[in-house]
Amino acid sequence: MASVYEAICQRRTIRRFKDKPLPEETLLKLINAARLAPSGANVQPCEYVIVDNPQIIDALFSLLKWAGYISPEGNPPEGERPIAYIVVLINMHRKKKGGEVDAAAGIVNILLSAWEEGVGSCWLGSINRKRIKRLLRIPHHLKVDSVVALGYPNEHPVVEETQDSIKYWKDEEQILHVPKRRLEDIVHNNGYGKNHKK
Repeated sequence: MASVYEAICQRRTIRRFKDKPLPEETLLKLINAARLAPSGANVQPCEYVIVDNPQIIDALFSLLKWAGYISPEGNPPEGERPIAYIVVLINMHRKKKGGEVDAAAGIVNILLSAWEEGVGSCWLGSINRKRIKRLLRIPHHLKVDSVVALGYPNEHPVVEETQDSIKYWKDEEQILHVPKRRLEDIVHNNGYGKNHKK
């Protein structure tokens, strides 16, 4: 089993999935990981909707936007679409402002816990929130924050150092390349603009 740090280094966003169901206990484990994430003032405003019914999965897919830099090529094709979703909600009765921070902490726990289980994920924020609320009959006081797409990976994206652009891209073999900024370009020592000591 990978350490937490190894999981962070290995995990990549997945947009092509195997047509293999996820056990309910795995989905509940992911939500439990989210539940235990840090929460400002321990208010815990997040709630979650599991979507694993095939008809609802199909309807939800049409309300999501995928891989903006390489759309539509980055969209999951038929037969390689997510097998389940977790829709992340913020209860506005519990927290009117700032719940997105709590949601993000929970979502990162979902992504890393999924990876540990051999499950790929894609955190989606470009979504039709109004229609998702209707589809899932979500009450007015709950705000749709994000959707996490899930399934067993059917691709292996690679990380590389950023050169001229942060835009991810696919090569001739359809392998996704994900540029990341170099560590030395983002670390400052004891004040901004002071190079980190090697």
